[in-house]
Amino acid sequence: MGSTVNFNIHPDIKKAETLHSSFYNDDACFKLSKEKIFERTWQFTGDAHNLKTSGQNVPITLLPGFLDEPILLTYSNNKWQCLSNVCTHRGNILVEHTCNQTQIRCKYHGRKFNLDGSFVSMPEFEGVANFPAEKDNLTKVPFAEWQQFLFASINPLMELNACITEMKNRMAFLNFDEYQLNSNLSRDYLVKANWALYCENYLEGFHIPFVHHDLNKAIDYGSYKTELYRYGVLQIGYSKDNVNVFDLPATSPDYGKNVAAYYYWIFPNMMFNFYPWGISINIVKPIAPSVTKVSFLTYVHPENNINDAIAALDKVEREDEAIVENVQKGLLSKYYTTGRYSPTRETGTHHFHSLIAEFMMR
Repeated sequence: MGSTVNFNIHPDIKKAETLHSSFYNDDACFKLSKEKIFERTWQFTGDAHNLKTSGQNVPITLLPGFLDEPILLTYSNNKWQCLSNVCTHRGNILVEHTCNQTQIRCKYHGRKFNLDGSFVSMPEFEGVANFPAEKDNLTKVPFAEWQQFLFASINPLMELNACITEMKNRMAFLNFDEYQLNSNLSRDYLVKANWALYCENYLEGFHIPFVHHDLNKAIDYGSYKTELYRYGVLQIGYSKDNVNVFDLPATSPDYGKNVAAYYYWIFPNMMFNFYPWGISINIVKPIAPSVTKVSFLTYVHPENNINDAIAALDKVEREDEAIVENVQKGLLSKYYTTGRYSPTRETGTHHFHSLIAEFMMR
């Protein structure tokens, strides 16, 4: 790669050094992460609440501008299929806009497929040897569902359940059907920093007293908790009082505590933030070594008035943007290469770096 990136993160956080600063600026490293990390992990692809009409076809591009993989969700017989959205004849994109149809027909030369991806017909192919073959069917793309949320992957190294089982169990007390995506409250942010820097900042509460003064007034920083899982991290924010906290059932491991928020990060770039008023899903989308788009998808209960909460989230986001953009500039310095971790406050960041190293070295 022509890079001096340190991909040997010591498993003991007290002895470990962070990733080398060149990881966040090196173009070859950025391109390799596409193959080594993002093609092998799961990506959020949408919400099924309003996408269950029989015959529905929904084209999606996985991480536009980065992976750029065109896939197609089809719905029939009460079942989703996730397929390649590329015709097996000459590579034409099959479906460009969400539509309803009982078969998929290529607009280039008329090749047809069923909604399960199986080949149907092709004009002017009489006499072609060994045709049709298995490769003439549309490739089935690895696909998974949790509640109304849909996920896909190009070539995953693990099942989705290996990433989200703890989150599924911990948040099972919520009635997800009550939460609706509010497009007016959802937004994209363009951050002039590497995708990994954004995730690192999310994965530690260490900076809260120094960067987020208003949040620090509401959160009990002293009891802020981080839990590590194989492909994820949970951070729990506790309120300083019992206002705007979850009404937790006795079956919850957090019963009796003033939990104000559950912050779940799923490797490498998905964040599920659960609040008493709803859910904020944040998807971190690499664009360039020093440019990232972060999409905030806001799910709320119809009865909740969350204008103040959304304003607070936006303020925190802007503060995070400013600090990670400053770090991105600092990482260009000839005087900085690696740092050390706080054993009490940066276990999530250390875990993240360990996963990056694991995947980049495979």
